[in-house]
Amino acid sequence: MPPAARSLRQRAVTNENDENAGTTRLTRAKTAALGSHETSSDLPKKGLQTKKSTAGFGANGTTRKRAALGDVSNVTKNEGLGAASKDGKKPLASKGGLVSKAAHPTKIQKPSRANSTRSVLAPKEKNNASSELKRPASGSGIGGHATKKRNTSASSSKSLKEEDPEESENIAPVQQAKASVVVEVEITKAAGIKHERTKSQAIEVFEEVEQPAIQEEVPDLDNEDIDDPLMVSEYVVEIFEYLKELEITTMANPDYMDNQNELEWKMRGILVDWLLEVHTRFRLLPETLFLAVNIIDRFLSTKIVQLDRLQLVGVTAMFIASKYEEVLSPHVQNFRHVADDGFTEEEILSAERFVLAALNYDLSYPNPMNFLRRISKADNYDIQTRTLGKYLLEISCLDYRFIAHPPSQVAAAAMYLARLVLDRGEWDATLAHYAGYTEEEIQPVLQLMIDYLSGPVVHEAFFKKYASKKFLKASIVLRRWAKEYVIQYGNVLHEESKSRK
Repeated sequence: MPPAARSLRQRAVTNENDENAGTTRLTRAKTAALGSHETSSDLPKKGLQTKKSTAGFGANGTTRKRAALGDVSNVTKNEGLGAASKDGKKPLASKGGLVSKAAHPTKIQKPSRANSTRSVLAPKEKNNASSELKRPASGSGIGGHATKKRNTSASSSKSLKEEDPEESENIAPVQQAKASVVVEVEITKAAGIKHERTKSQAIEVFEEVEQPAIQEEVPDLDNEDIDDPLMVSEYVVEIFEYLKELEITTMANPDYMDNQNELEWKMRGILVDWLLEVHTRFRLLPETLFLAVNIIDRFLSTKIVQLDRLQLVGVTAMFIASKYEEVLSPHVQNFRHVADDGFTEEEILSAERFVLAALNYDLSYPNPMNFLRRISKADNYDIQTRTLGKYLLEISCLDYRFIAHPPSQVAAAAMYLARLVLDRGEWDATLAHYAGYTEEEIQPVLQLMIDYLSGPVVHEAFFKKYASKKFLKASIVLRRWAKEYVIQYGNVLHEESKSRK
């Protein structure tokens, strides 16, 4: 083959390592655009038109063989090829200046790895360890950017701002990890590694302090009712927190009887005992009774009432409470009939308006039955324990000494004593969590209940109500237990009460 043909053949092959090779990869759209301007004398187009033709023309008219081109997108052409073909002249491939100028407007440079797009100006924090080792900086290496050293060669004259991806690929992963540790150590020495150590030590000390404070884990019993919309398990914790805040504002004055001229605590007990009988006759809800007693105590805390009007206050309070709690409240005629026609309907309705005005129409009383049901949930809804708890809870309605204690504490003491009588186990962390009171906080109310049970029967209607089989003879069981308890621990309790006084 002649030397001229061999030189042209060598020029036709693309050399990626040649810095003056102005070859660029053309897209299909650009290839189509160039094809519309080419003539029959264009050599590459003849190679594309037929696969069988492998002959080309040299500079002196001699034929030479060309390899068939497989992919159109890999064809490399000069930018000035289309313009030169219009004049019918073949552009000289030996002119390196025209070829190099064709690559600069598009700013296309062929890196050895197509996937690498990172530059030295924006390196990653963890992956630049190899480059840091390649370019030692003057000084400590922290103050500013160091100039990267490159091995210049005749086949490569890239810009200093461009990263060579082959250098990072040739470094083993283990060496890179070690280098990153070295770089981090150098940086953290100036940034303050002692601060990080003290922070980790503080976390360890915090964990050591918090671990002994962790108590027994309390199970989430509300999660069992997540599918029941009536149980409102999503808001039950917030509801009972609000009720405990509200019960303080709705408590009556425990010493209001000192301001009454004609009334005594014994008369109040007789009135409530009679209301218990009325409550049973009308088959009202337990919440109605507790709200009626609260209305009476709050009203007597603000108003002075004569003795002949005390029964009217009780009937009116039960009438208001039944309207508030019941679905179908009894008619006012029923309350007039229960009172042996001692008051007319107009007097009851007038007293209703007067009592509501004295209470400022505030009937948002946190009922102790709600707290009892909450604690009974932690007790697996034991029916016998709950029945005894109801009896103990209603003692707070009859005995005036319970007015000074909030309803939640009375409910917790009732469940505690019921479990103690039936021997249901200790007052564990779960019961204390859902009751809101520990065993020590329950003791004052517990002593009042035991003192009431161990004494003689004062309220006969109340005792007969819970002596029936319907209520599992709760009054009989509790009074029998209280007498045995006082006989066994009576001296100890007597000495404790004296020491407190």
